Amino acid sequence: MNTINFQTFVNSFQNRLEPPVRQHLKNVYATLMMTCVSASAGVYVDMFTRFQAGFLSAIVGAGLMLMLIATPDNGKNTNLRLGYLLGFGLTSGMSMGPLLEYVSVVDPSIIITALLGTTLVFVCFSAAAMLAERGSWLFLGGTLMTLFTSMSLMTLVNLFMQSHFLYQAHLYLGLMLMCGFVLFDTQLIIEKRRMGSKDFVQHALELFIDFIGMFRRLVIILTQKEEQNRRRKRD
Repeated sequence: MNTINFQTFVNSFQNRLEPPVRQHLKNVYATLMMTCVSASAGVYVDMFTRFQAGFLSAIVGAGLMLMLIATPDNGKNTNLRLGYLLGFGLTSGMSMGPLLEYVSVVDPSIIITALLGTTLVFVCFSAAAMLAERGSWLFLGGTLMTLFTSMSLMTLVNLFMQSHFLYQAHLYLGLMLMCGFVLFDTQLIIEKRRMGSKDFVQHALELFIDFIGMFRRLVIILTQKEEQNRRRKRD
């Protein structure tokens, strides 16, 4: 039965997506995996060496991302742009080092749980986007950008208010936002490839931002729950 279900899934995948699109997605996800490995190396550098760049790594990462976006794909600069992307992944991991170091003190298993949970959700939403009707999730674009803008304003307001409720709302809405972006970005990447775009590096960047945003928020949520459980036990 499992073999039949898996074969049905594979057939649905092949029927929905043309060979050039499938090959493009393979390139995108292979690049995404390389970027995640680079981010893992960045976490290791920050947590287990004396090279702790902290806020500086976030600034450098933003610069590398802008350089990647500002360097159009011409078919000859793929290695350069891939270097920008892997550098962005490395600095993204380094900037997460302090958070993960704190979480490892609370409970190291949270990191593994969050990583597995993020991967599972990411894969499920990506598959849902690929197997859905063509362009059926692209309508989310306007809603997602409106929510993103509202959350940015919420962050600005909370700098002055320091409201725990606003912080929690921002955290959970941000997790929902990242899930929505996985659906939207996956279908948008497919449509861009159908229109001739072969820029798998840029497309991997978009999905990496979704993945790491989801992972960061899930880590914080799980850590908060663990700390609350420990306080209840003490009380």
